[in-house]
Amino acid sequence: MFHDLQYNIIVTPDHRTGTNEPCFSVQCPALGLADDGDTIEEAIANIKKLITFHVESLAAEGEEIKDEEIEKSLVTAVKVRVPA
Repeated sequence: MFHDLQYNIIVTPDHRTGTNEPCFSVQCPALGLADDGDTIEEAIANIKKLITFHVESLAAEGEEIKDEEIEKSLVTAVKVRVPA
């Protein structure tokens, strides 16, 4: 039996440590997971695989799997002014 879970992810432009090659970092704050990819699409595909593996591992260990309440989430950006 399968069911769908939803999680917020955050994708940001980044550079790989060591090579300084451009990439995209992606995080799933609710699960404490992070990955990356050469493109936004690759980063999203990679985090989806990691989330699936993580959730399947939790299930195999009998741990509780929480679905993030997306409809109650607010994801936004803020700008603050600080002295130069």
